[in-house]
Amino acid sequence: MKIGVVSDTHIRTLDDLREIKEIASRHFQGVDLILHAGDLVILDVLETLKGIAKTIAISGNMDPPGVREALPSKTVIEVDRFKIGLVHGWGPPTGLAERVKGEFSEVNCIVFGHTHEPFNEIIDGILLFNPGSATNKIFASQNYVGILEVDEEIKGKIVKV
Repeated sequence: MKIGVVSDTHIRTLDDLREIKEIASRHFQGVDLILHAGDLVILDVLETLKGIAKTIAISGNMDPPGVREALPSKTVIEVDRFKIGLVHGWGPPTGLAERVKGEFSEVNCIVFGHTHEPFNEIIDGILLFNPGSATNKIFASQNYVGILEVDEEIKGKIVKV
């Protein structure tokens, strides 16, 4: 199974929405699922991504009340025999991987966002995966999305937009 991963899109305008549609169309062709790790800002992002593949999203710290009411702050999904935790993250970038790791028990992978910088590392047998931001360069000089390949194991790949 191939999973597209995006986070921190911070979509506010129709131009921004067109940009995420173009990015997702280019990088997520043929994916079975898309995960959004929060900070969508508007729910229209979900409808745009659902036009490409089934999409699961959680809310982030910059999402307004309507988005936070519509989406959970974290979830666990099962893909084949693996469990993937999905959470946005919070606080300073330093130590974020360890903080999000503490949010889940018995998962094989944790997808998170918040820092706008990619992270793809196995810690204590758990793949911690942050795709960075696909559209926002406030805290990063480059934009990225991610791909998770689920087969005999889960592998993450960071893709420059």
